[in-house]
Amino acid sequence: MMAVELKSFWENQNVAIIFFRRWGCMLCRLWAKELSEIAPVLNKHNVKLIGIGVEEAGSKDFINGKYFDGDLYYVDNISTYQLLGFKRFNVVTIITSLFWKQSRDAIFKGRGMGLGGDFKGDWVQTGGAVLVGKGGNLLRHFTQTGPGDHLSNKDILKHFGLENEYNPETMANKNPEEKECTTEAKP
Repeated sequence: MMAVELKSFWENQNVAIIFFRRWGCMLCRLWAKELSEIAPVLNKHNVKLIGIGVEEAGSKDFINGKYFDGDLYYVDNISTYQLLGFKRFNVVTIITSLFWKQSRDAIFKGRGMGLGGDFKGDWVQTGGAVLVGKGGNLLRHFTQTGPGDHLSNKDILKHFGLENEYNPETMANKNPEEKECTTEAKP
C-alpha cells in the first residue's frame, strides 16, 4: 500500500476530492454516478476528480461496479475525515436521517438506477467534498448533513469557472424518467 498526501493532489492542478461515507452505501454510489456525468468536462479542463473512502472494506465492489469515473483512494484511519469536520452519526441519527426528504429522494433514485448496496464497513461516518485550485487555494469545503446530502454537479462546475459547460439535460443529477405502468389491473 502506498501512502499519498492530500496536498500532492493539488500541487499541479485543480482537484475535486469527494469523501464518500462508505463504498457499499447506495447513496454514495448514486453520488459517484452523478459525478461521473461531469468527469469528461473536468478532465477536459485539467480538473482531477478523486474519490476517497473511509476504509478499504467494499472498495472492490465499488470499483467493479464502475460507479465513479475518477481516481479512488481510502484513508488508513478516520482522522482525515475528523480534521475536515465530517461528523459521525450514531444508530439513532443514522436511521432518522434516512427518513429525511433528501435521503428518501436519493434512495428512490438509487433504487430506480439499480445501484444496490451493502452494509459492509463504517456506516455511521459522513463525508463531503473539497474543491481546491492549483497550488492549494480552497474553493469550496462541503460537509454532508445527512447520507443523501450531495454537492451538486452544477455547484462543482461553478467553483471551477466551468458553469458554461453545464448541461442540465445530462448533468443535473436528475431522477430517472418516471415509468408508466402499461398493464391494466383486471378485476
